[in-house]
Amino acid sequence: MSTAAELFDSHCHLTDTAFRDDRGAVLLRARAAGVTRLVCIASDLDDGAAAVALVRSFADSEADTTPRMWCTAGVHPHEAGAAAPDSMERLRTLSASPEVVALGETGLDYHYDHSPRDMQRSLFEAHLQLGEEVGLPVVVHAREADDDIAAALLAAPAGTRGVLHCFTGGERAFAAAMERDWYVSFSGITSFKSFGVADLLREVPADRLLVETDSPYLAPVPMRGKRNEPAFVAHVVEAVAGHLGEAPMSVAARTTANALRFYQIDETTRV
Repeated sequence: MSTAAELFDSHCHLTDTAFRDDRGAVLLRARAAGVTRLVCIASDLDDGAAAVALVRSFADSEADTTPRMWCTAGVHPHEAGAAAPDSMERLRTLSASPEVVALGETGLDYHYDHSPRDMQRSLFEAHLQLGEEVGLPVVVHAREADDDIAAALLAAPAGTRGVLHCFTGGERAFAAAMERDWYVSFSGITSFKSFGVADLLREVPADRLLVETDSPYLAPVPMRGKRNEPAFVAHVVEAVAGHLGEAPMSVAARTTANALRFYQIDETTRV
């Protein structure tokens, strides 16, 4: 893809220890690859605070050397079992930071079951409620929990907005997201031979499609086996474009515009 394309990595984990030794170089490579904007996703409240600090530390960077950055705050379903009783009040406070543009990631993961399912559901529903109250979208992790994800989305307050991130199925969650006018985001999995929901990808309305790396995880072809990083979102765009039968430049432009709208980013001001 030409470096003239503006890319938006809508979901990456730059606070992960995988980036501890070369985070600055990772951001320089991202900008050199055409990534002009990204959102750093939090996994728990301490990680959310670290993400806010990271965004602030790069806020004064020259626009042509590193991407503009924002972040989220929330509790991943893997961490739900360890969440303190005051987690949602702490999250409410953290969500008021200007760097924070969404809640999450939250959701349900019945594949690993690192946290009891009832605690995952309770915390997920609390994120959905808080998102409506504070006017922030919710970033949702969904794995092998199709029925309960769909039920939670359909039961969420009318004003709750969100995205199914790194989408790989299933159909009921997808249908619920479409009914609620949610966004759907796709990662490097779209470049794998095993990617099995290309038909659903093609059903996502053009104005609700996002792309992400989910780095440092899930490096796309041709980078499989390496640590993933935001620069590789260009390969995700190429894979998505292939499934859609469109030019990568068109997908890049559209998903960038969609991410700006989803995260309600006002580019006339800097955080």
